[in-house]
Amino acid sequence: MSPVTEIILIVCVYALMIFTMIRIIFDTVNVSKALGYLLLTIVLPVAGSIVYFSLGVNYRKRKIYNKKIITDEYLLQNLRKDIDESALRLLQSHHDDVGNFAGLARLLIKDSLSFLSLNHIKLLLNGENKFPDVIKALEAAQSSIHIQYYIYDNDEIGNQIKAILMRKAREGVKVRFIYDDFGSNGLKKRWVRELEQAGVEIYPFYKIYFVFLASRINYRNHRKVIIVDGQTGFTGGINVSDKYINGDDPKKLYWRDTHVMIEGPAVLNLQYHFLADWNFCSDQNLTPNNELFPIPNRRPDFGMLTQIAVSGPDYPRADVMLSYFTAIANAQQKVYITTPYFIPNNSIYDAIKKAALSGCDVRLLVPGISDSKTVNYATQSYFEPLLECGVRIYLYQKGFVHSKTLVIDDTLSMVGSANIDFRSFDLNFELNTIIYDQAFGEKMTEVFLQDLEDAEEVIYAEWLKRSTGRQLLEKSARLLSPLL
Repeated sequence: MSPVTEIILIVCVYALMIFTMIRIIFDTVNVSKALGYLLLTIVLPVAGSIVYFSLGVNYRKRKIYNKKIITDEYLLQNLRKDIDESALRLLQSHHDDVGNFAGLARLLIKDSLSFLSLNHIKLLLNGENKFPDVIKALEAAQSSIHIQYYIYDNDEIGNQIKAILMRKAREGVKVRFIYDDFGSNGLKKRWVRELEQAGVEIYPFYKIYFVFLASRINYRNHRKVIIVDGQTGFTGGINVSDKYINGDDPKKLYWRDTHVMIEGPAVLNLQYHFLADWNFCSDQNLTPNNELFPIPNRRPDFGMLTQIAVSGPDYPRADVMLSYFTAIANAQQKVYITTPYFIPNNSIYDAIKKAALSGCDVRLLVPGISDSKTVNYATQSYFEPLLECGVRIYLYQKGFVHSKTLVIDDTLSMVGSANIDFRSFDLNFELNTIIYDQAFGEKMTEVFLQDLEDAEEVIYAEWLKRSTGRQLLEKSARLLSPLL
């Protein structure tokens, strides 16, 4: 290599380093994360730049996922006014149901048009209870089926639902299907083509190409949603896969998960977010109309006050994280959390400790049997300070607990797709259902306590005795937590 070439190469490397450092300083809000990327870029300019632009760019700030359905500002302002007025009326008439969480309801209304409505919610525990209701609803579809999943497997239940979708499409029902291109990577072209030939419109979410592999893997659609005729919705933590269906085989890993079936106006909120994702995936421009947003059926048992909380790189703030934080921070009696991946940011971590120190009964249920040892070690690195504050921590032993639920004071419940971790808060497209209802909250509490019967409690005095090597593994895994 000639001296001139060496000089040009050195100049290019330094220019790349300086450019990357400027981008890190401007785009990275978290100080510790920014310092980490800056240090990596200074020590390894080329590798550091690749890592940052693959994994560290703040896409929420850059708003590359601008896929809102309503773009007309006048229409949007009128819609917001209608939602605000309706929400205030419901908050006033259901003050006892909302309790201390009126601020949370207002936050979601103002920030993401998440309107309040009265609905009927059915709690579905595990795949063996979810899928019969899903199949019944799909079979009854008259006008449209919208389906969106992070993981959709080419297995028995996946193909059973596929056959129904194909038959319904042939009967004239409009079927729209979104699958995440990373989570559902087992779906082959032939499998997708069979759906298309039957009349199903199907698109991957943010298709992965080799050139852009790292960044596209990093931002995934983690939602699990089915909407039938704009009247019935399903959402929660259960993907379409045989592994979520528990049977009599003792050799099969038991999967504990939670979903809900929604009937009522909240389904239209699910519909709104599905169509926003659909327009992004399909490059179509579907807009609200009476067919997509029908007048909700009315039933006398529509009495559960409900909101849909969503977040992703298409929103200016992490509303799912803010909803967790606000709910926990306003707890008065108890906080019961179930999550398969517990890698909280400082806000959630402090809110949990504050609740425990304030005298609340705070309990955390996480996997004892995990699908990732690294994530398990990272999760356990948070235990000691929580135990010190009085949080009771349980490790689920019956199988793998994959539920993402929160119940507070038997008044507020959350069931959704979002884990309590950096990825769900900052990177993924997530969706949680929030129910302000005493009876539903009491049922959620009952289920949580039943799950604790299949768990082992972590005892503070015993936890302190773990080896130095084990603590080193935990702290090392925690360093990787923003990437897990």
